[in-house]
Amino acid sequence: MRILIAPDKFKGTLTGPEAAAAMAEGALRVYPDAVVTSLPIADGGEGTVEAAVAAGFSERLSTVIGPILKPVAAVWGFNDGGKVAVIETAQASGYLLSEPTVENSLRAHSYGSGQLVAAALDAGAEEIIIGLGGSAMTDGGTGALRALGLKLLDVHGNLVPLGGGPLVDVVAVDASGLDARLAAVKVRMAVDVDNPLYGYNGAAHVFGPQKGADPDAVELLDAGLRNLASVVREATGIDIDVPGAGAAGGFPSMFVAYANATVERGFDLVADLIDLETHLDDADLVITGEGSLDAQSLSGKGPLGVADAAHARGLPVVVVAGRITVTPQQLAKHGVVAAVSATDVAGSPEAALADAARYTTIATSEALNGI
Repeated sequence: MRILIAPDKFKGTLTGPEAAAAMAEGALRVYPDAVVTSLPIADGGEGTVEAAVAAGFSERLSTVIGPILKPVAAVWGFNDGGKVAVIETAQASGYLLSEPTVENSLRAHSYGSGQLVAAALDAGAEEIIIGLGGSAMTDGGTGALRALGLKLLDVHGNLVPLGGGPLVDVVAVDASGLDARLAAVKVRMAVDVDNPLYGYNGAAHVFGPQKGADPDAVELLDAGLRNLASVVREATGIDIDVPGAGAAGGFPSMFVAYANATVERGFDLVADLIDLETHLDDADLVITGEGSLDAQSLSGKGPLGVADAAHARGLPVVVVAGRITVTPQQLAKHGVVAAVSATDVAGSPEAALADAARYTTIATSEALNGI
């Protein structure tokens, strides 16, 4: 039997590769002669670089400026043969790198993510994939492009400080110093949301509070993004408020205007990156999962995206997750023939979290024995 194991991360407990290893152990307990292939997946946010490295990309490390000006070590991936780089905003500008305070919500920036783009350009990348998610900033991607030579000016012609809060003071954008190499590479931005840049469903209102913004800060950040869009539209004629522009604090918006960039569904982009289709062609059974399989999972992203692709080939799918809050009937529509959670076998969420790998292994064996 050929088993493909393609889980997303179990957020807070297991990385994608760690979850895959635990599932592989459980699968081999039931089918000791099986040929097991591990292929961690991601939705385009946190874990995208891990998935790329697990699929064969070389791992690179760059020291960049974090979201509140402290240096951080950021991991990214590079495919020398295809000249493709994979970076994440979470690595350079992630919310775990900044305390979620009101002050930080206004001054956090994406400068370090731009430095990763520069590192990819220096490595000779011809295509750069940017996984968006887990970010600390709400700066519309301005920090990243400032690391690449863009200037934001106030009414006096002075540089506007980094961060989302100061965006209300921007009256002009100077792109004359922008790194010319940006025009020659393809930038693909992976998103798992379709939020607009600003407004009630925009970056500031939806994601600002979890980054520390209080109601006044949310309004200021939203006004800044709205102002930025107006300034850019006047300067370039481009509307940067595209679907998904609200991801990672509005990160895609400025790249849409000043780079050869596209906004793409994260799961589809990652599936293409790791060649999921070819691996499914070689499989007899698929095991997938994530930390929490819930109503949001039913949209077809992540594990159920894998399940749908497998189901289309007539392959049986087994789901193993930290917890499962959807019904077997709902999962069956995606070709899932068995589903067991680590919480079920551990007896409580606390026990499952305390020894996630062990209980994921046991859950995998139980799920396979139940087919």
